[in-house]
Amino acid sequence: MPLYEHVLLSRQDVSAQQVEELTAQLKGVIEQLGGKVTKLEQWGVKSLAYRLRKNRKAHYTFMNLDAPPAAVNEIERQERLNEDVLRYLTVRVDEHEEGPSVMMRKVDRDRDRDRDDRGGFRDRDRGGFRDRGERGDFRDRGERGDHRRDSRPPRDEATAAEATEE
Repeated sequence: MPLYEHVLLSRQDVSAQQVEELTAQLKGVIEQLGGKVTKLEQWGVKSLAYRLRKNRKAHYTFMNLDAPPAAVNEIERQERLNEDVLRYLTVRVDEHEEGPSVMMRKVDRDRDRDRDDRGGFRDRDRGGFRDRGERGDFRDRGERGDHRRDSRPPRDEATAAEATEE
């Protein structure tokens, strides 16, 4: 049987339990038609790149399928009819990846990277925007008054009197 990777995006206001029920229903359809789900991952709620049907976030679900094309067509048909499903994508692959998917590895990597040995966040130590003054990028300019042009005409009489005194 052909192998597929299937990603499903469901609305953000649907509960996690309803997403699990939807994936269980789709899994049952695949098994009834002679296929099987080899891997099922809930990626959680993530921000969308742009709004889909007035939603800015969505529940992401990933499935590795080993199923006949008829089973894939049936679950896609059911997803088109379901109002909670925003988008879906099915891609035929030559073989499935072993272990967790890239998104799950990314979550683990980000969690490890954001923490340093002391338990604090590492972003403060990386030299962000606040540290530029310590490196001399902004501090060596001097006062703003040094950069003004003296040839600019004064705006009113009070500033004109001050300019003539200098």
